[in-house]
Amino acid sequence: MAKDKQLSRSRSLAAKLIYAALSVLRDYGKEMPMRDVMSRVEQEVDLNDWDRERYEKSGYIRWESILHFFSIDCVKAGYLIKKKGVWYLTPEGEEALNLGPVELLNSATKAYRKWKSEQPKDLPDDDTGVEETEERTMAFDEIEQIALEGFERYINKINPYEFQDLVAALLRGMGYHTPFVAPKGKDGGVDVVAYRDPLGTESPRIQVQIKHRESSATVQEVRQLMGLLQKEGDVGIFVSTGGFTPDAKAAARSSHIHVELIDLSRFIGLWQEFYDKLTDEDKSMLPLTPIYFFAKQN
Repeated sequence: MAKDKQLSRSRSLAAKLIYAALSVLRDYGKEMPMRDVMSRVEQEVDLNDWDRERYEKSGYIRWESILHFFSIDCVKAGYLIKKKGVWYLTPEGEEALNLGPVELLNSATKAYRKWKSEQPKDLPDDDTGVEETEERTMAFDEIEQIALEGFERYINKINPYEFQDLVAALLRGMGYHTPFVAPKGKDGGVDVVAYRDPLGTESPRIQVQIKHRESSATVQEVRQLMGLLQKEGDVGIFVSTGGFTPDAKAAARSSHIHVELIDLSRFIGLWQEFYDKLTDEDKSMLPLTPIYFFAKQN
């Protein structure tokens, strides 16, 4: 407790928020969309009026901004990975939870300062005061999150057959041929078949199961797809906009049959990654507009 009293008000809050965020990730499969992390942290941490206050210039909420700002320290320490709107807890981050809130934050900040000391000296100094720097950090994360939520709203709004067409288009952008995309009605458990060559003579031959719904795909559903992979060289892909239950993920990881699980966040990331390789017709199903930011070199 003595150490906690020596901290500034912002840093004391940061210690609680960072510890809660990494704990949430540990307890929920070690990966989670950023907005879900924020929601659960808000439930876990007792936030007062000052914590919930909005910054006058930006309108950002203080506790959210502080969490984003100090999460950068955790990234530089190797405790946390951020990718396409999803936060991932590393083994080092899980181990660091044993330090407790204050020492965890101290160790992360120490790693950040070491990283910064190794950067070229002609880079602009961004130590312009905690509040202003927090606001600038929050701005980029907010823009990224707004983009992700726009994707999700659109995909959740379309019907299952339109999403099925999006999945087939993505596979074509990744270099596969898609001779079979299931029509409306019964499909025998396979929604898309994809080959490396037009005739399907080369491995891998991919069979895709797609679930366009809010609920998570279950372990039984993943095993049903595994049961359809009977030929040597067959690979399964299960795409689920509602994600997967922990048991489903464990079954896919431990199986000798290769089944790749793709949730909505990963699908969006792949669509962004391979967008330039899509045909104009396929792009039109989910068109993107790039926005460019200046990025300092690490």
